[in-house]
Amino acid sequence: MKHLRIFIALALLAPFFSSLAQEENDENQDMTIKGQFEDMERKSTNYRSGNGVPYEVIRLASLNEVKSNIFDTINTAYESIKDLSATITANKAEIEDLNAKLQDTTNKLNTVTEEKDSISFFGALISKGTYNFILWSIIFALLLFLLFFIYRFRNSNFLTQQAKTALADLEQDYEQHRRRALEREQKISRQLQDELNKQKK
Repeated sequence: MKHLRIFIALALLAPFFSSLAQEENDENQDMTIKGQFEDMERKSTNYRSGNGVPYEVIRLASLNEVKSNIFDTINTAYESIKDLSATITANKAEIEDLNAKLQDTTNKLNTVTEEKDSISFFGALISKGTYNFILWSIIFALLLFLLFFIYRFRNSNFLTQQAKTALADLEQDYEQHRRRALEREQKISRQLQDELNKQKK
């Protein structure tokens, strides 16, 4: 009696367990096209014809379902391809626009950098290095001229001082000579006067 109750309970629960197993199989079923073909292959039956050729029998509903899924997948792929092509075209146009803007920005940056690194010199833009070279060359040339003029001034001043000293010496010699000549003349005049006085006597 006890065994009968267990058997009845199992008989009542069998459809429940069967539906649970079917749902679990449906959840674990591979829904890719390859999985659907494999599933259709598993569910197919086979038989041999009278001449011994083996045949696989597939349910038409399963075949139509797989065919419909294949066409849906192809249509979805075509739509994805069209969307991706449109996106690629839009991206290419955007990339070309960005490249043009980048080129324009690079040109402007180069111009600004050139202007920043250059100085207007008599209306012409020259690099700072060239400007510094010209400026320091002018300063060096002016410094050389200044040193040359200082040298010439000192040399001229030295020669002037020598000339003044020589002139003072010459004047002193002349004065001494004039004095001696005057004294000699006075002495001669006295001697002459003495001779003249002697002859008068």
